[in-house]
This record gives sequence, structure tokens and C-alpha cells, in this order.
Amino acid sequence: MENERSFLEYLRDFSETSSPLDFVLIYDNLGKFFEGALVTLQLTFLALFIGGLIAIPLAIARAYRKPGLNQVIWGYTYAFRGTPLLVQTYLLYFGLGQFEAVRTSFLWDPILSDPWWCVLIAFTLNTAAYTTEFLRGAIETTPKGEIEAAKACGMSPLTRMRLVELPSAFRRALPAYSNEVIFTLHGSVIASTVTLQDLLGVGRWLNGRYYLAYEGFVTAMLFYMAIVFLISLGFKYAERRYLGHLQPREVDPSERAPIAA
Repeated sequence: MENERSFLEYLRDFSETSSPLDFVLIYDNLGKFFEGALVTLQLTFLALFIGGLIAIPLAIARAYRKPGLNQVIWGYTYAFRGTPLLVQTYLLYFGLGQFEAVRTSFLWDPILSDPWWCVLIAFTLNTAAYTTEFLRGAIETTPKGEIEAAKACGMSPLTRMRLVELPSAFRRALPAYSNEVIFTLHGSVIASTVTLQDLLGVGRWLNGRYYLAYEGFVTAMLFYMAIVFLISLGFKYAERRYLGHLQPREVDPSERAPIAA
């Protein structure tokens, strides 16, 4: 028992004085990093889910050039794609509170005065704008043969959209959407600038509390890398499952048609 205690004391002393990274201190605070990762994942995937639901009808309206709606939706997507996410978050969190009508509204206490809700709203509107545009492109590039086949089966435009065009667009948008998921995850670091203790916020807290240079940031970086790795694996599996039919297939020499003399 005494030898074990001596080893632990030696390990802690080595971590504090000789190691370039205080790994014992990081281990002691791993629980806080997992809590920060939970906040990051909640914000990221809730924003992606709600933003995806918003983007579907907007993308359909854009793809079919609905009069009036198309211009309004274009203005919305341009505004959110053309400005930094940090500015959008600040405008929601700091800007709305400047208006007395907002502070006295029924939305102020439960939602708009809470940084978590402000960040979620900003992330949702931002990812919805990006998702709308690449989903619109996927709908517009649906192979004409698929559409003609659906028409030949007697499908109405609504049924054709539901059973043919949207599923086809979703499959072809997977590679682009994987990038959007990762970008949204990376953009979630903005949450730490409005007092939320996400992964980066915990890293800043650790560095500030113990006067460290990079232990908190390196730990947060490793967490982000692990999450991105898992997301990439998930999308690779989805692409193999739903886009496998688009990959070039090796033909067995015995299956090739004979060349005419």
C-alpha cells in the first residue's frame, strides 16, 4: 500500500514538474470535459435536427421556384451564409436584450435571456440556411429518368416528391451533409464566448484556474478529434449503404461481351 502511494506521488510530481503536459491534472478533471462534451453534442445535434426539419420545405420551395417564397428564402439563406456565426450569436444574445419590447415579452425569461437557448437558435438558423441550399441543389439535380419513371407510374407531384425526389436527394446530399455536421460541431466553440461550459469552455476554465498554457486546449482538441472520427465513420457507413449503387463496379472478365470480329 505504501509502495502504491509512493508511486502515485511520484507520478503526480513527474506530471507537475517534468512532463510537458500535466496529465494527472487532466485526468482529475476529465469529468468536467465529459460534461462539456455533452453540452457540445446537445447543441450540435439539436441544431442539426431542427435545422434539417426547417430546411426541407425551404429547399423544396427554392427548387421549384415558388413565387414570392423563393425570394424570401434566398434572402434568409444569403444573410445567414454571408455573415459569421459569431456575429449571429452575439446579435441574438447581446442584441435582443437592448430592446425593451423583447425584455418585456413572454419569451424573455424562459428563452431569450438564457444563453443556451440563444446559442441553439443561432446554430439552428445557421445550419438550416446551409442545408437548404445544398438540399435544393440535390433536388434540382435529381436524374430525369427517375422523375419520368415516377410519372409513368401515375404518381402525383406530392407522392413523387415524397417517394422519389426527396429520398434520392437525401442520399446524394450525404457527402455534403457530413461536412455540414462537422462544421456545425466546430462552430459550437462559439458557445463558450457567451458563458456556456462546452468543451472549449471547460478547456478555458482549466487553463484559467491553474494558470496553464495549453493543457485545457489540448484536451478539448482530443475530444473534438474523437467526436469527428466517430461522425466520419457513421457517414462512411451511410454512404456505403445508400450510395453503393453509384460506385463503379469491377466486371469479371468472364462476364464481358465478346468483341465482334
